[in-house]
Amino acid sequence: MKKILNILFFISLTISATSKGNDNFYNEANMFLHTHVKNGLVDYESISKEPSQLNKLIGMIEVAQVEQSNSLDYQAFYINAYNLYVIKGIVDDKLSSPLDKKGFFDSIKHKVAGESLTLNDIENKKLRAVFHDARFHFVLVCGALGCPPLINQSYRPATLEKQLEEQTINALNDDHFIQIKKNRVAVSQIFEWYQEDFTASGKSILEFISKYRKQALPENAKLSFYTYNWKVNKQ
Repeated sequence: MKKILNILFFISLTISATSKGNDNFYNEANMFLHTHVKNGLVDYESISKEPSQLNKLIGMIEVAQVEQSNSLDYQAFYINAYNLYVIKGIVDDKLSSPLDKKGFFDSIKHKVAGESLTLNDIENKKLRAVFHDARFHFVLVCGALGCPPLINQSYRPATLEKQLEEQTINALNDDHFIQIKKNRVAVSQIFEWYQEDFTASGKSILEFISKYRKQALPENAKLSFYTYNWKVNKQ
């Protein structure tokens, strides 16, 4: 019995230490984003001049401990890790577009919680494949103007559900993101590329969008996809 209690005590200490460590990461990320992000755009120039805060965050990402069983912490961590590695990639190579760097999303590896992962691995293997939540597409920011805007705060376990919901509502009520002319509704190619995520419940893309709209879509709306803007999301 004593041995079992000792094991349980050790596990509780490990969980506590992990949680505390990630809390520090969320706090540091929050300060960084609050300083360098405004109106959804990133001040890459100022980060390039003084990259120490970003490099510190990358160091924290590399050695972090996350458990899938702690789902909110797990999701918040990988969302922040994705967004911060995108920023680092753009800063390091002074990119005008993330597509200017070959393999930016699908072959360049990053150390994340002890693993070697591409940005696509974070998005597709760590998040989409596990949680099947289409709202990820409104919080994972690829560094381009075509993406939904980056918020100037970190994603945190305690507020993640609210943040996911808010960012989805904001995107789907943005006239630049959802473009309506009469009965024609033009939407981002995100909906084309990840159609299976938005229709997983058996509903159409337009029905998914309608769920979050404050103003109803036109009756008999016709859907189209406008060209994605890959220019970097800089201030």
